[in-house]
Amino acid sequence: MAQPPSSERDESMPEPAADEMAGERSPAAGDAAALKADRDAMYERLLRQTAEYDNYRKRVDRERRDLRESAGADVLSDLLPIIDDFERALAADIGPGSAAYRAGIEIIYRQLADLLKRRGVEPVEALGLPFDPHQHQAVAYEASPGHPDGEVIEELRRGYRLGGRLLRPAMVKVAKA
Repeated sequence: MAQPPSSERDESMPEPAADEMAGERSPAAGDAAALKADRDAMYERLLRQTAEYDNYRKRVDRERRDLRESAGADVLSDLLPIIDDFERALAADIGPGSAAYRAGIEIIYRQLADLLKRRGVEPVEALGLPFDPHQHQAVAYEASPGHPDGEVIEELRRGYRLGGRLLRPAMVKVAKA
């Protein structure tokens, strides 16, 4: 069979695209510069996306930790009045013949105090320190010649802190000049 002349073309064969014909040539200097600029732009975008993801991950971790601490703080705050009641029971003079009762109260109190300590709850220092409205709640002022003005002279209810967060301020009596 004879081949058709080169001027005639088979209609079923598609013509080569302009892109295919351009790929056969070596890229010009302008094309290389454009490719390099695209590569640099994509690299910068990758760095930004990586930094954004890292910041997102840190923010989610911080929010998760804050939520866990907040939930724990609520439960621990609910235990504080129980601790107060145990302290009042231990301070009361219950009379003779009740040593076993007192020993039981002390054991329960120590267990609760240890639980709070393990969870990071610390008492707020108050007695003998200057009044701090961020840590203390003044419920009474009393003239006291032996103490400087504004010094805490009596702690009526202990305050507690969880890490840097105040769970409950200390109720105090403050010296007045």
